[in-house]
Amino acid sequence: MSNIPNDPYILLSFLNMKLRNNYRSLEALCSDLNVDETEIITKMRSVGYEYDPEKNAFV
Repeated sequence: MSNIPNDPYILLSFLNMKLRNNYRSLEALCSDLNVDETEIITKMRSVGYEYDPEKNAFV
């Protein structure tokens, strides 16, 4: 995951901005950025956030 922020709170902001502006799903974002979706989900859960597909955001 070298091409995305490492800090979970900066990553949260980065992901939600990208999801809002550029991607229709977390799957599309991960595929395009070549990052592991499971790692992203695990990292966000570690700071209390879950991906909501209806909102297309971590909440």
